[in-house]
Amino acid sequence: MKKNFLLIFIFYLSLIVSSYGAASSGSSSSSNYDKGASLIKKAKKLESKGKIEKANKRYEKAFKYLLKSNENNPNQADTLNYLGFALRKLGNFEEAEKYYLEGLSIKPDHLGINEYLGELYIQTNRIELAKERLEVLKNCNCEEYDELKELIENN
Repeated sequence: MKKNFLLIFIFYLSLIVSSYGAASSGSSSSSNYDKGASLIKKAKKLESKGKIEKANKRYEKAFKYLLKSNENNPNQADTLNYLGFALRKLGNFEEAEKYYLEGLSIKPDHLGINEYLGELYIQTNRIELAKERLEVLKNCNCEEYDELKELIENN
């Protein structure tokens, strides 16, 4: 009887410990990316309201989280996209372009990277390169195409 009780107790204890370990390890592996992505979204909202200084602080903080995410889990196109996005918004076009191009080397049809790289090309007066990004997006039937097309037409 005592053996059965002890076995049941150990079994339940092992379930508790394993579920605690799974919860803590699962959240830490994606937390830097999730935090960075969340900060990017908050910064975009602040920027749309004209709160540029606050937005830039969010972009800087997002960049730090995304950099950690990229170190822990490299070669993720979404992470590279947001790294480039944060840097572009902070005015560091040269470094942003490197992250975008690295992301495209992994996933050439990434919608976000193609749109944002096109926007970077517009910002740096390289319209022909922006048109190349638009060409990649032409068959996606997506908002990324529409937004980049409008920016190109207005420049």
